[in-house]
Parts: sequence; structure tokens; C-alpha cells
Amino acid sequence: MPSAEPRVAALLPARWGSTRFPGKPLFSIAGKPLIQHVWERTRRAKSLSRVIIATDDERIAEAATAFGAEVALTSARHRSGTDRIAEAARKLKGITHILNVQGDEPLVDPALLNRLARTLVQEPGLEMITAATPFGPEEDPGNPNAVKVVLNRAGNALYFSRSPIPYFREGGAARLPVYRHHGVYGFSLPFLLRFVRWRPSPLEEAEQLEQLRALENGASIRVLISRSASVGVDTPADAAEVERLLSSSSLRKP
Repeated sequence: MPSAEPRVAALLPARWGSTRFPGKPLFSIAGKPLIQHVWERTRRAKSLSRVIIATDDERIAEAATAFGAEVALTSARHRSGTDRIAEAARKLKGITHILNVQGDEPLVDPALLNRLARTLVQEPGLEMITAATPFGPEEDPGNPNAVKVVLNRAGNALYFSRSPIPYFREGGAARLPVYRHHGVYGFSLPFLLRFVRWRPSPLEEAEQLEQLRALENGASIRVLISRSASVGVDTPADAAEVERLLSSSSLRKP
């Protein structure tokens, strides 16, 4: 019997209780809740079969339903967005792959989401995928909030770190690009469900980077290089910057 045709769903984890920014998913940016901007841009990725907001909060669920989103209510006990989307993913019928699109990135690039989804479908053995972009001249690779990644020759991640990697000793290859990791992930559904059963790993806990759990357990993570850099919203000041960017002609329409 032939296997089912691959289908990719995007799941957007959203929770109310952010330590630094409570209620962030419903914070209004340019007249819309933050999570609505993420949902609208994600829906522009035509390689996706479904786009679902996964939340444990009725306020977020009601707002998302009001602007037309599909919503999956999940447990409030999850430690991470990955755990949250895994609960929702278990209930999906006919879906073979999952994209985890962070619910606080209102400028996420639909073209990048298409590339991630297509690569997952076209390479059946691929279990996990993410993206990175070269640091710009005005960006500081020493910023611990900007996660760095180094790659092997096949385009798979060797390591992720909050510290600058690679380290350039005197006389080293200073023109080697330094890549900033994007917080968007794709998984085959079986790998996602396996991943969330693994215990948090030592490097993961040291760096507070969940993707290191996959590397420590011997999995490969493909990294697509993108020229587009999304802007995450961690504070009201970030939201103000996003609102400024959304007012520009290139980003005005979803």
C-alpha cells in the first residue's frame, strides 16, 4: 500500500505567562494582536497544509478564533513550545511534518517557511531542520541573546551557542561567515514525538538551547541559509520597532 502524500502543518505556540512580557500574544501592534501578524504571514506560505495556533490560554484561543485561526488547546504544564506543539501534533490526521513557528516573530518570512517545508518533504530521511542568516556588519555576535550556529560541509549543524562561534584566533580565517540562528524548526512527525520524550540534556541545560538535545542524542539538524532576518518580540520596545517596520512599504500588507 503506498504511503500517504507528505503534508506539512505549521504550529504556532502561544502562551500568556511570559516572564518578561505577560500577555504578549495579544499585545496590539499596528491594530492587530501580535499572534495575528505571525498567523497571517505564516498562512502566506503555500507549502503548508494547515496553520494552527497552539495555546493553553482561553483568552488567546478566543482572540485567535475571532480573527479566523484554527486553534488547538493544550495543557498548561508544558515547559517549552516544542512540548506544546507536540501535544497538538499528536491529534492531527494526515500530517507528516511539522513546522514550529515562534508565536512572537511577526515578521517571519513566508518564503523561508516554504523552503523549510519543501526541503522536509523532498528529503524523506530528514528528521529536523532550521535556518540561519549571516550576521550583518551592525550586529554583535557577542550578544548572548543572538544564538550562533556552525555547520559542517553538508549544511548540518555542528553546534549552537550563545557564545561567539567560531572563535577567530590571530591569523585565523576572519572572513568565514558567522551565522545567527533563526528560532524556527521543522520536524518529521515521528522525530518530533521522539524528541519530546528525551530528557533535557547537559549541553541544553548549560546553554538553555533546546536544539542541543537533538545533537546530544545523535540527530542531525539541517540548516538552511536565509538572507531574511526576522525580528522577535521580547519586550514592548521590540513591539514598537516591529510596528515601525510594518509601516514601511515593503511590509505593510500581509
